[in-house]
Amino acid sequence: MTHDIQIIGGGLAGSEAAWQLAQAGYTVKLSEMRGSGEMTPAHHTHGLAELVCSNSFRSDDATSNAVGLLHAEMRALGSIIMREGDTHKVPAGSALAVDRDGFSAGVTAALEAHPNITIVRERVDAIPTDGPVIISTGPLTAAGLAESIGTATGSEALAFFDAIAPIVHFDSIDMDTAWFQSRWNKGEGKDYINCAMDRDQYAAFHQGLIDGEKTPFRDWEMDTPYFEGCMPIEVMAERGFDTLRFGPMKPVGLDDPRTGRWPHAVVQLRQDNASGTLWNIVGFQTKLKHAEQVRLFRTIPGLENAEFARLGGLHRNTFIRSPILLDETLRLKARPTVRFAGQITGCEGYIESAAIGLLAGRFAAAELAGATLAPPPVETALGALLGHITGGAEADSYQPMNVNFGLFPPIEGRTKKADRKKMYTDRARAALEEWVKATGSRAA
Repeated sequence: MTHDIQIIGGGLAGSEAAWQLAQAGYTVKLSEMRGSGEMTPAHHTHGLAELVCSNSFRSDDATSNAVGLLHAEMRALGSIIMREGDTHKVPAGSALAVDRDGFSAGVTAALEAHPNITIVRERVDAIPTDGPVIISTGPLTAAGLAESIGTATGSEALAFFDAIAPIVHFDSIDMDTAWFQSRWNKGEGKDYINCAMDRDQYAAFHQGLIDGEKTPFRDWEMDTPYFEGCMPIEVMAERGFDTLRFGPMKPVGLDDPRTGRWPHAVVQLRQDNASGTLWNIVGFQTKLKHAEQVRLFRTIPGLENAEFARLGGLHRNTFIRSPILLDETLRLKARPTVRFAGQITGCEGYIESAAIGLLAGRFAAAELAGATLAPPPVETALGALLGHITGGAEADSYQPMNVNFGLFPPIEGRTKKADRKKMYTDRARAALEEWVKATGSRAA
């Protein structure tokens, strides 16, 4: 073996992991399928870190936005993705948007010029067994490697339409209208938040689902089947007026405290993280466009002022059940020489993918040096995202997630809502500084 570690996948996560390892002095073989005569259905070039959808890295506000905070933390740790993003920035208000071609070319040139990185244009069909490896192949992992991953993880790696339900910040729910109750008071009796609808409200909501503008399929998604266990809510609505009332909006066993009776229909929210700051809308997987989701879901009684940590979506996806399969340093528990990074771990978004690549690279570099790098504190954006992926999320309902303040430990005590975000970011900066001092994790 002529390299210290192999990385499979030259997207944002793989590129970032390669850079971190190379900067730490280790030799990297970066295997990228594109350029070998192969191409994914979503990509258009052979460039590393190609942006396949939007050109936006979203908010760059590090004082009141979780994504902007993640940007700042990655800059502090010498991220190549953030360096090239800043270099190729285009006007976008408070967001960081980039010239996609210039950005990809900049990352590619930096990695090609690094003496510790060898880029090999090849398709890898099985997990290598001759040394440490980081798999960062993303949601469109090639079939052969996906099958190998499925064998290694003990679970099938599927390609299907992954229908994602919206997630709401708890403190934006009107609990004077909504109430806690489990159906028939089973379990703890307060495992769900319930939002009641009368017949007219349900009829208007049902029609809104039918009429709402949906995101069109891409050509390469056309033949991918729905996952029957995650049927989009608008598809269920199209099957009949009362289909939803016998499915996710079933009111049976739920007593509206305002009337003492079962409502005509009910929307339920289920706790999505251990701290109870995030609640997902049960059964509300959807392909409605995001603006349409916000408009329609805010017609639900109790959610008129809902703030969404994540909106629903539907796309072809491949990801592993990271909360039970990976340890806190992103190693596969069943095969500790294998790490995963990027979207295949279940993070969502360009920056989140790159951030997990950054951590995977640093964890691997420490291991090659015969040391162990402690994960960043959960009070930081990096630590909160990592913690969600490697154990903070419920494994059975695990779905891709962007970084957001709902993943962070709650701020203790009563605080004004307007002050809370800055309190999160102030706390995160202090925690990152302490972690850097304790671990020597400054930018190389």
